Amino acid sequence: MAGDAVAANVLGTAGAICWSVQLIPQIIINYRRHDTTGLQPTMMLLWACAGCPLGVYNIVSDFNIALQIQPQILTFLSLLTWTQCKYYGSKWTPTKCCLRAIPIGALMGGVESGLVLGLREARSDNVTWPITLMAVLAAVLLSLGVLRHYWDIFQERTVRGISFTFVAIDALGDLTSLMSIFFEPHLDILGMVIYGSELVLWLGVMAAGGYYNLIPWAQQRLQQWMSNQQQRRQATSSPYEITHARSSSSVFQTASANGEPSESLPTAMRLRAVPSQG
Repeated sequence: MAGDAVAANVLGTAGAICWSVQLIPQIIINYRRHDTTGLQPTMMLLWACAGCPLGVYNIVSDFNIALQIQPQILTFLSLLTWTQCKYYGSKWTPTKCCLRAIPIGALMGGVESGLVLGLREARSDNVTWPITLMAVLAAVLLSLGVLRHYWDIFQERTVRGISFTFVAIDALGDLTSLMSIFFEPHLDILGMVIYGSELVLWLGVMAAGGYYNLIPWAQQRLQQWMSNQQQRRQATSSPYEITHARSSSSVFQTASANGEPSESLPTAMRLRAVPSQG
């Protein structure tokens, strides 16, 4: 399995595509709602920061080109989503958002470029701990970003403000990237930890969404369906009940002295019509 460059590139490209579009559904939802309540800006900023060490690690480790581009896309989309959180949530002006996001992005790009050059030199001298540090830092930042959303789920007892389409695409990107590493010439344990840890955390968010969001929604739909079925049965049986009630009403009965219903009117008329016996 190892050393299959074609499979590594195909899976890495699939992961890069997923990570290229993962935040787009979330960005669209934020724009349509003009609201980012429940979406954690801390998570987006942590992800933007995670793209820097992840990019350094993937580039210095000579991963396929798709995995090298992937962290740059992650940083850009995360910063864009972070500015939405500040614009809709904190009511920042567009100018203030740009004045914050652009310098942060430029700083991350400069730091990443410098670290790539420096760590390549270190690697050529057989110094590997700085590369390991980049992998650990990327995994920690990515995991902290998702764990920040776990805290919101724990507090609110619901998964709010986050697009499940985004979660599914991101998890798929983690899965394909993880599989891509399996086909690299050398199996990279740290790379597996980076993508595998985030995949597990996203699966947890999906499970929480199923418990707090999907199950109550399904129960509500079921109760509504049962209520509609009951109303239809009542509507179907009501004409018979009305006819039956009319056929047994006092119009066709005479009252006895004590107020109890007596014999029917036609029978009484027949009795009165019989001539008396002399």
